[in-house]
Amino acid sequence: MEPKKKLINAADSCVDEALCGLARANVGLSLLKGHRVVLRSDLDKLKGKVALLSGGGSGHEPAHGGYVGAGMLSAAVAGGVFASPPPASILAAILALHNAGASGVLVIVKNYTGDRLNFGLAAEQARNHGVAVDMVIVAEDCAFDQPSKAGRRGLCGTVFIHKLAGALAEEGRPLDQIFSKVTEVLKGIGTLGVSLSPCSVPGCLPSFELPPGDMELGLGIHGEPGIKRSKVASADEVVKTMIDHMTNPDSQSHLPVNSGDNVVVCVNNLGALSCLEMAVVTRAAIVCLEGRGVVVARVISGSFMTSLEMAGVSLSLMKADQETLRLFDAKTSAPAWPNLSSVCVSGRGYVTDPRATSTRPQDEQHSEGPLSPVMRKALERICSTLLEKQEELNSLDRAAGDGDCGNTHAQAARTIQGWLKDHVVPGCPGKLLSALAGLVQEKMGGSSGALYSLFLTAAAGHVTEGQSNAAAWASAMHAGTQAMKRYGGAEPGDRTMLDALCPAVDELMKLTTAPPGGELAVLKDAVEKAALGAESTRHLTAKAGRASYIAAERVTLPDPGAMAVAAIFRAVLESLEGQK
Repeated sequence: MEPKKKLINAADSCVDEALCGLARANVGLSLLKGHRVVLRSDLDKLKGKVALLSGGGSGHEPAHGGYVGAGMLSAAVAGGVFASPPPASILAAILALHNAGASGVLVIVKNYTGDRLNFGLAAEQARNHGVAVDMVIVAEDCAFDQPSKAGRRGLCGTVFIHKLAGALAEEGRPLDQIFSKVTEVLKGIGTLGVSLSPCSVPGCLPSFELPPGDMELGLGIHGEPGIKRSKVASADEVVKTMIDHMTNPDSQSHLPVNSGDNVVVCVNNLGALSCLEMAVVTRAAIVCLEGRGVVVARVISGSFMTSLEMAGVSLSLMKADQETLRLFDAKTSAPAWPNLSSVCVSGRGYVTDPRATSTRPQDEQHSEGPLSPVMRKALERICSTLLEKQEELNSLDRAAGDGDCGNTHAQAARTIQGWLKDHVVPGCPGKLLSALAGLVQEKMGGSSGALYSLFLTAAAGHVTEGQSNAAAWASAMHAGTQAMKRYGGAEPGDRTMLDALCPAVDELMKLTTAPPGGELAVLKDAVEKAALGAESTRHLTAKAGRASYIAAERVTLPDPGAMAVAAIFRAVLESLEGQK
């Protein structure tokens, strides 16, 4: 097995290049020369205030550099991928903050042995330099029923502490007060992760093997296997399992959450879940908690503490009173912190009812007019023609598409026939075209339904009860054709229905100057042009529609859409000739 491919330049330089990219893209950040340390670029603003420092191994981006900014961290120290940073760099970061005038430094550390040792050593060294330093260790993992001597791991709940401590520091609170507040809040934070895949350090093999269809519950953020393996279930089931485990009172690591409690929820992408999956999981978490009577006060959903490319998610819950929510809502300039609302999630209406709309055109009541019998006969002839040609059109479509062109036209024909049985044909041609547009849009489906509906909708405004002569009909057909070209993107010569429609409509435009009694002759010529245009598609290379994805040498029959248009024109002509 080869190491998984990654879009980097080299394994040994990826951390430094990533930090450079972060700082170059965010003007509020700078790098401490000679160290993997991200600093606020406005260190002068720290004078007289407590500075916050956190960090750890890389591979958890945006943690921790993405949380550097006013209202959150003052600096973040990065180690190699999944490796604790060296004490020298941690000390350099503390001293940079101290020299900027900070009144003290609060170090926020996730509970891993390497981080405790290295950050602890640097803190002791800083004290010897006269720096007021305190350290908070985050250990909120809910995975293990009986944690080992090493204790619970520090996971994504750490970002809650970054946020609350940062808000307190920005307000100018003293070090001991900040330490006391976040230590108390930590008792009400819990996190649990689940993954559908392992991850791999650049240049290395995956951290563990997970068979297809399996998922791992309770894993760490460094690729450590979890506590339980099971088959992948639905998002709702997985979220319920996670919250059940997190709140199980039989576990020494559980987070006691009861009905009526207010919580902040973090739905954290461990690296490779799609935004779609994340939104589904977020909904599931909110619904599950609310189903237990828990008030979801705030939700953050996204990538907050990742594990490289792991396809998984962690849920972090933080019990929150009004003061905690006030601090959580405080503004920050940290680039990775989302722009959140301070409105409670639970109880908020999230569905907007549409305004009452007018009746659909096909449902409106109309009165007949002089043209109603003529238009009814034409429609009946068009529908019967399309039904007769259903299989012929399907056969043509099978050569270059999905073989349903006849079916979609037949569906439209049957819909119109049903409508004609229950409705009068309005005397206003434009209202009839609007009704037909609504019918084909709703029932015909596919791109054909959209194109015909566009044509009819655009044409409808050009023919009214008082303006329905041959010239008006020609203008309507032209407007409809232009709409199809504008929104569909095709042109004559692209092997589409336009190859039959456009030459026919161009011929119909002669109606604007035709002498009285010459209209039928123009229509006959238009029908002939439509038929010739449809036949010409046999020799054209498709540039639009499904046929454009098929090799030209395999497409030797006429375009079915163009043939349908030609058939419609001929049906109209036959109907009018039959009514003479």
